[in-house]
Amino acid sequence: MVDGSSSSVAFRDVVIVGGGCYGTFYAEQLLRAAERGRARFRRALVVDRDSQCRFARDIGGDGAATLVVQEWGDFFDAYLAEVEPSMDDEPQDAIVPSPLMPHLMYEWLVRQARRRWPGRVVETRPVPAGPGTPYDVGAPDGTRYVSYADWICPTHCIEPAICPAIRAPRTWEMADALHGLTARLNRSQPTAGPVLFFCEHRVYGVGMFDVAAVLEGNSAVAAAGAAGHPVDVLIGTISSCHGALNLLHLG
Repeated sequence: MVDGSSSSVAFRDVVIVGGGCYGTFYAEQLLRAAERGRARFRRALVVDRDSQCRFARDIGGDGAATLVVQEWGDFFDAYLAEVEPSMDDEPQDAIVPSPLMPHLMYEWLVRQARRRWPGRVVETRPVPAGPGTPYDVGAPDGTRYVSYADWICPTHCIEPAICPAIRAPRTWEMADALHGLTARLNRSQPTAGPVLFFCEHRVYGVGMFDVAAVLEGNSAVAAAGAAGHPVDVLIGTISSCHGALNLLHLG
């Protein structure tokens, strides 16, 4: 799905989170890619609770991209409940996250777990250790933000093999670090996962992950909690360099 010098990518639905400066940029890039034959999609949905957001003001009238005025959580509860599975060889639905959004897919997994086990303790617990990255900060809502960058990254960086900030090979991969972190956490407390939503560059600087990965993550949480024993599940929305992490505790 990652585009090369002359390839084209195909999607079914593309959901862009937020209609502010980032979401508007991503929508513009997708529309530009479509115009130039570099991307095809059935629908591009820009989700924002503000009907007068920047996307609505700048390009909301374009028929190829549609503004959905709704809270993000409400939208994903309805959208992910109704999305139709696609075959592996068919175009996939994808989600374009915003760098400044809450950890929305984790929040959706929490709501799913509480619906699945209404009498069980389902709660967020602090991730007790980080993967050893230079940047590692906990937020008040329990999300742990980690990054291999201790510098200011270029805007809309696609994380190429040669890091544009240090002009040297990128020797790290966040997914590998989180698999190692899960193994270390499991030594002291049963820990499943990691459930990872990997955001990668697909076309014209737009990063996204497949909806199929979110649904698989939900299945992974269900499997982790199926025995009924207390277990933690490490969940992250990541790229090669950055990540937002939470620990979902099933009591």
